[in-house]
Amino acid sequence: MRVLLLYPQYPDTFWSFKYALKFVRKKAPFPPLGLLTIASMLPRDWELRLIDMNIEALEEKDLLWADYVFISAMSIQGDSAKSVIEKCNHLGVPVVAGGPLFTSSYESFPSVDFFVLNEAEITLPDFLSDLEKGDPKKLYTSDKWADITETPLPMWKLAKMNSYSSMNLQYSRGCPFDCEFCDITVLYGRKPRTKSKGQVVAELNHLYDTGWRGPVFFVDDNFIGNKLKLKNEILPAIYNWLEEHEHPFWFSTEASINLADDDELIRWMVLTGFEAVFIGIETPNEESLLEAKKNQNRNRDLISSIKKIQSSGLEVQGGFIVGFDHDPPTIFDRLTAFIQESGVVTAMVGLLNAPKGTRLYNRLLKEGRLLGAFSGNNAFAINFIPSMNIEALMAGYKKVLDTIYSPRHYYERVLSFLKEFKPQQKHIFHFNFGYLRALGRSVIVLGILGKERFYYWKLFFWSLFTRPRLFSLAIHLSIYGFHFRKVSTSS
Repeated sequence: MRVLLLYPQYPDTFWSFKYALKFVRKKAPFPPLGLLTIASMLPRDWELRLIDMNIEALEEKDLLWADYVFISAMSIQGDSAKSVIEKCNHLGVPVVAGGPLFTSSYESFPSVDFFVLNEAEITLPDFLSDLEKGDPKKLYTSDKWADITETPLPMWKLAKMNSYSSMNLQYSRGCPFDCEFCDITVLYGRKPRTKSKGQVVAELNHLYDTGWRGPVFFVDDNFIGNKLKLKNEILPAIYNWLEEHEHPFWFSTEASINLADDDELIRWMVLTGFEAVFIGIETPNEESLLEAKKNQNRNRDLISSIKKIQSSGLEVQGGFIVGFDHDPPTIFDRLTAFIQESGVVTAMVGLLNAPKGTRLYNRLLKEGRLLGAFSGNNAFAINFIPSMNIEALMAGYKKVLDTIYSPRHYYERVLSFLKEFKPQQKHIFHFNFGYLRALGRSVIVLGILGKERFYYWKLFFWSLFTRPRLFSLAIHLSIYGFHFRKVSTSS
């Protein structure tokens, strides 16, 4: 059997980092971890190929080579996935589809031959068994949760690793919180399921053996869902592994704001090489947090929580949302001021949307306010009728983006963050020729040709002479700012 594992293309969004990646001559942030893990679940005598359309073009000969095309995607890749499926249909190549996009909306893809939905550890074996018998069904689904202690190691040999700026690993699935607009609990449940200490170490070893040295992103939607296990088992094991291997990796992940309440957990994360954490902050408006059931963010000083995490040595990257029913007309100025005061440099601001299956989706459906399916892109797109006048919402949203990503405000935030940031890691310096190339390109694109050149050089020399240990981070954030401005102005 010859199987082509296919990952559709991402559009240009905040998360694509398209314009930032050009500085380091990389084509995509991360490889498709799900497909690489699926590859390890397929029969050993099958011939496998992987095409990630974010780093290479899909050609007709690739499809004609395959007996089956296995495609996995997230909502944001929906348009690309439809195009690929049409090509497969035209050439008569059977399509097997799975992953978040198809699990949540498989009805929208009637020309797919076989759906292997939910978690592959449960549904894929049944499909493979029926396929071997020559009688595969159209749909494989399950309402059970997988035991991820049985999940195999990703098949890294299929990936063109030099095309990516970072590698990725998964430690857990699920989140203990249940925010109204979030589909993570729909896809993975509210009880965090975790891999064992031995599995995590094996994954680190496996990745190390590929020759990779550099950043690694833990893709968990809430890395700290099981705090006790992290502190008592996982993080100590990672620390010991890093010490034995001379710290070849440094990490980032996603977590909830209650990380700020656990000093010991913060200390362990910093000690084990975590340098950044993405947190869904959403809004400074308490009524909107209550509406969204974002209880972990309520009744706390959000700015103090952010600053505590950052002063401890973890950069906070923040997710923010406008468009809640309880957002007042002043929300845009309040959110802008909040972002500036907090020092969150990487501030991802989007419009509220309702993914299928979420409590928000069901509520809006009952209220007759849904406009269509969520595309996965929450920049300048909304899939329901908001309470606020739509023109006012869009104008206010654009004003937020234009302000926080403007050179003056953005670099002001970078300086504020770097002045308060106190990294504790031994290995904060990350040098390779790719980063040296990025520095050179930043001098030309940002320091000479860019509209932000005054602010760039001010940051350049301030960090070089005042906080030289953070110089590379300063350049890194400057490049991020360039990407955010390009994406927000092109939307």
